[in-house]
Parts: sequence; C-alpha cells; structure tokens
Amino acid sequence: VQLVESGGGFVQAGVSLRLSCAASGRAFSTSTMGWFRQAPGKEREFVAAITWSGASTLYADSVKGRFTISRDNAKITAYLQMNSLKPEDTAVYYCAAGEGIYSRRREAYGYWGQGTQVTVSS
Repeated sequence: VQLVESGGGFVQAGVSLRLSCAASGRAFSTSTMGWFRQAPGKEREFVAAITWSGASTLYADSVKGRFTISRDNAKITAYLQMNSLKPEDTAVYYCAAGEGIYSRRREAYGYWGQGTQVTVSS
C-alpha cells in the first residue's frame, strides 16, 4: 500500500481543515487506516484510526469531539476532518495503514505516507 497525504496548510485557530490520504494497492480495503502526528521535538503520536469497514473508530483524547476520521473504499481514500483547530494541533500529519490490526500503536502500522504539514496560529 502506498499512501499520499494532502490538505495541510497554515490556518488560524478555530477554523477547519480536511486531510486526505490517497492510497494505491488492493490491501487498502482490508486495512485499518490511522492518522498520526509529530510536532517539532516530540514523538509521533496517535490521532485516530478506522477499521476497514468504517464500523469502528478510535481517537486520541486530545482530538475527540473535534476530529473525525472516515474512509471511502471505492475511492481508496481516507480522510481526517479537523474542526476547531488549536495551536497545539500544529504538527506534520501522517497517514498509516495496517492489515489485520486495530491499534493506537504506531508500531502496528506497516505502511506510511510522507506527511503533510498543519500549522495553526493563535
């Protein structure tokens, strides 16, 4: 599975952004998709995950209620809708895929995109 993120940018606090993760490869439709982020000087952290069917989702406490993960298997694309953005959401956001897993652990994901920068100013 190859993954390419898009949709990042420089925004003011309080606005919304939607990140997209375009995938290639037949394994997408059977993979759990995850979003992670990494701020300068910090470790990469879990943001959200969604099972292959879309029936189950996981969120980090820091984004619960503000971010929504979704996927369109027909378009082989995953999304992260980010609302009410805060300066502390500033990070490089990475899309990840993992077959046969449903996890917050980055080690569980075998495929990663290159990342897209999100910068939120106060």
